[in-house]
Amino acid sequence: MAAVDYVFEHAMVLPVRPAAVHAVLVDLEHFGDWWPQVRAVAKLGEDDALVVCRSLLPYDLELHLHAESRAADLLRVAIDGPIRGYAQWRLTAERTAWGDDGGTRLEFEQRVHAVARVIRLTSYVAKPVLRANHAWMMRGAQRGLLERFRPASPRG
Repeated sequence: MAAVDYVFEHAMVLPVRPAAVHAVLVDLEHFGDWWPQVRAVAKLGEDDALVVCRSLLPYDLELHLHAESRAADLLRVAIDGPIRGYAQWRLTAERTAWGDDGGTRLEFEQRVHAVARVIRLTSYVAKPVLRANHAWMMRGAQRGLLERFRPASPRG
């Protein structure tokens, strides 16, 4: 793999059924409500959006996303901008730690190629930093999703 090519993967299990997770993930326009590193989303059409992401590094990443799949088990977008490629979420029903069948295994995969000059140059010397930055972003997504699906605490 070239220095300017990236593969990111992250997996988690959420204690909710796949249909509920799918409903949140297909609603790209509201990613910023639960994913702290998604700073802004502008819907450009039924299948397109402009997304601004920023994690630990002082750099806003503006991405044009185009929906390629909204299947119940696979959500996939093409990515264009300073990086090009795709990102996808694969959803699989899973038994939870509590012993019921109401969980979802969620696997994120992103394969991109850096095209912006600053990212291309940075890739040669700081690829581990860029990978750590993305890992931080995915932990933010996981925390946000867990919080999004946390049952409301009863009032006493």
